[in-house]
Amino acid sequence: MLPATFKLCAAISYQHLRNMRGLRRRAALTIGQELSKLVCRSPGPGPWISHVRRRSSLLSSRLEEKPFSEMEMSYIQQGEEALQKSLSILGNQDGWKMETEVENGDKVLSKVLPDVGKVFRLEVVVDQPLDAVYSELVDNMEQMGDWNPNVKEVKILQRIGKDTVITHEKAAAPPGNIVGPRDFVSVRCSKRRGSTCVLAGMATQYGAVPEQEGFVRAENGPTCMLLRPLPGRPSHTKLTWLLSIDLKGWLPKAIINQVLAQTQVDFAKHLRQRLARTA
Repeated sequence: MLPATFKLCAAISYQHLRNMRGLRRRAALTIGQELSKLVCRSPGPGPWISHVRRRSSLLSSRLEEKPFSEMEMSYIQQGEEALQKSLSILGNQDGWKMETEVENGDKVLSKVLPDVGKVFRLEVVVDQPLDAVYSELVDNMEQMGDWNPNVKEVKILQRIGKDTVITHEKAAAPPGNIVGPRDFVSVRCSKRRGSTCVLAGMATQYGAVPEQEGFVRAENGPTCMLLRPLPGRPSHTKLTWLLSIDLKGWLPKAIINQVLAQTQVDFAKHLRQRLARTA
C-alpha cells in the first residue's frame, strides 16, 4: 500500500494537479496512516520513517494555512520594499547634516536624496530594554495617540501574516495649526532578527479608506525605526528613526523642516515618559 501511496503523492508534482488541495491533504493523511502501520509491525521506527513522518506532519499543517491573495502579496512586497530602501538609506553614512541636538544627546540629522527628497534621522538612547520598546511601538501601536500629542489616532485596518499591517494614522494639528491636520494610509513591515528589530513602512492605497474630510492625505516613505541593544548596556536601547514624509499642500520648506525635526525630538521625549510609566 505504501508504494501506491507515494505514487499518489508523485501525481501532485504535475502542474495541473497542484491546486487540488483536497488530493494533497488526502495524500498526506494516507502517508501518516501507512507509516503508523509500519511502526506497529516493527520493533521501533527507523530514522527514515521518523523523518518522513515529520515531513508529512509539516505538509499537513502547511496545507491548512490560508494562502495570501494577490492584493495581500502586493502589500507584503511593498512592506519589504520599504524595509530594504530604508536600510539602504541608513547604511549610507555620507552627506548627513546636523539639524538639532538636545542636551541629553538626542540628535536629528538630515540629507537630501535625489529620488526621495529630504529625509530626517533621529538617533537616541532609551533607558529601557529592547523588548519593552518593541512592544510599545509594535504590539501597542494603536495606543500611540494616548501618549504622543503629535498623533491623534493610529488604527490597524488589516493584518497580513505575522509581519505586515495596513494602518490609518491621523496626525494631531500642531500648536497654531501652522501645517493643518494630515492623515496617512501606510503599509508597515516589522522584522526581528536576533537582537535587531526593524519597523519599516511607506504610503499605500487602501480602497476602504478614501481621503477624509478635514484632512490632507500625506504620504510616508520610505521610513523605518531600527532598534538595537546599546553595546555594553543591554538594558538600554539604541533607536534610529528614518523619517521621510511628503506633507502635501502649499507649505514653505523651512516650516516643513522645522516641524519634522521637532516632531522627532518630541517623539523621543514622549516615548521615554510612556516607557517610564509602564515599566
